[in-house]
Amino acid sequence: MKDVTLIAGPTASGKSGLALRLARENGGVIVNADSMQVYGVLSLLTARPQPDELAQAQHRLYGHRDPREAYSTGAWLREAEEIVQSEGRDRPLIFVGGTGLYFRALCEGLSPMPDIPSEIRERWRLALAREGAEALHERLFTLDSETAGRLEPGDGQRIVRALEVLQASGRSIGYWQAQRGQAVIDASSVRKIVLEPPRGALRERIFERFTSMVREGAIEEVEALLALNIPSDMPAMKAIGVREIAAYLAGRSTLEEAVERSAIATSQYAKRQSTWFRRQLPPEWRVYRSFGSDVYPE
Repeated sequence: MKDVTLIAGPTASGKSGLALRLARENGGVIVNADSMQVYGVLSLLTARPQPDELAQAQHRLYGHRDPREAYSTGAWLREAEEIVQSEGRDRPLIFVGGTGLYFRALCEGLSPMPDIPSEIRERWRLALAREGAEALHERLFTLDSETAGRLEPGDGQRIVRALEVLQASGRSIGYWQAQRGQAVIDASSVRKIVLEPPRGALRERIFERFTSMVREGAIEEVEALLALNIPSDMPAMKAIGVREIAAYLAGRSTLEEAVERSAIATSQYAKRQSTWFRRQLPPEWRVYRSFGSDVYPE
């Protein structure tokens, strides 16, 4: 590959701005590594690059998935690998986002998983809707206590995934996760950056950014998403701000309360992201304790 840069960090840390500056300098292609920015409809609410930014550099894997479908790390990795193979030898690639598992999969590979027949997938989705996550967690515990012990009783999506893998393959999802995958890139030869700006300054930026999102059209985006009647357990429905703005639209809160609750939830999420990056990424990732606008990689 010609040149690869990985830029990770919590939401609102300026990752996209840094990626765009690098792309303008080296003619690179920016590749999304954020699990929420893959979905259509929620452009402002997920802080996807806007038209003026898209015009300045080539962008890949942004807003290309219907929010009515589930999108996995495996699906992202397959698409990212296609981009590496088709464009990575001729142009610099800049992977940027806040989903740590995407970066891990890119650098270390992903455990192989069995194909799940559609009837099995549908069965467990219906069971989740009818019985709830905690009931399915109890069922999983009787079948695979080790996996159930690692999952929160309310984490319906992961519980369903464990049940469908077990039924389709006859093996625990833990067995499949232990299998080694193949890395898409040579992690030893790429530039790796983690942004970790001061927490207080990040909270202030998050509040300002969410206020701007609402002013520019985030409420209309949530209205459009709700009109699709997507099940509440689908990933796109869990984007921060959807539930809070939906409550405002239903008359259960004021707009000010919706903005405040969304900003608080975003700050809490940013803290979890930073903790994950600090604990999970290898030490060769270079940490910049600043916003992306203040970073000048060598």
